[in-house]
Amino acid sequence: MVRGWEDRIVNTIVVLILGLAALAAIVPLMYVIAVSITPFSEVLKNGGFILIPKSITFSAYHKLFTETNIPKAFWVTIFITVVGTLVNLILTSLMAYPLSRRNLPGRSYFLLMVVFTMLFSGGLIPTYLVVKSLGLLDSVWSMILPNAIWSFNILIMKSFFESLPEELFESARMDGAKEFRILWQIVLPLSVPSMLTIGLFYMVGHWNEFFQAIMYVTDRNLFPLQVVIREILMLTQQPLENAENMLPTETMQMASVVAASLPIILVYPFIQKHFTKGMLMGSVKG
Repeated sequence: MVRGWEDRIVNTIVVLILGLAALAAIVPLMYVIAVSITPFSEVLKNGGFILIPKSITFSAYHKLFTETNIPKAFWVTIFITVVGTLVNLILTSLMAYPLSRRNLPGRSYFLLMVVFTMLFSGGLIPTYLVVKSLGLLDSVWSMILPNAIWSFNILIMKSFFESLPEELFESARMDGAKEFRILWQIVLPLSVPSMLTIGLFYMVGHWNEFFQAIMYVTDRNLFPLQVVIREILMLTQQPLENAENMLPTETMQMASVVAASLPIILVYPFIQKHFTKGMLMGSVKG
């Protein structure tokens, strides 16, 4: 097919727009990384903006992991992310599977309850009172259990389960399999793309946990990563004299941002190939 000049102009415009969008995303990331590994004296010489450092130092990262609560916060966040994501996936699949079965008694009412929670919530104070009455204050479970199930993810997983051939369930029941065995040995192995997609949503939510931490946790030893980073970002700027030897707050801020963002960025490429597939397969039926 021969392309006309109109197609070439459109393609050029699309490439330019995508290039600008890519730069808008990449340049800030490059700036944050560059400042975090550049001596502050060089940053000052470049007017505070630098993308390619001429000299590299990891003093900010050394101080970040030795003189702050970042290491302890990392372990708290890792626990919340790993355990919380497992709890989310288990409870979501256990609720989505029966809702995907059309012969479930009262199915429409249960679906209405799920959708209702997407529009209305109990409120901030009632939720706090519930967490307090359950004895979850000042514990890592206060950052896991209140959001153990997301209604939107239930609907996505339910739609995926409904897209599976009904003949699979009928043949399994003819062989004497019960519902839990069907879910464990047939449905879940076929739902890996959908599970990874929803697991990514849960994982990012737990890794960026902030609001529930400041609401339910007062013990500094239980602060997750985002709360500790917030404290570092709110530090006042140190004086600029002796810039050659000092480690200013700005460098620490950028290093803390990189430390918080890098792990979740490294995880994404491993499940990227399943991400689009899971979203498309989960949206086949409504």
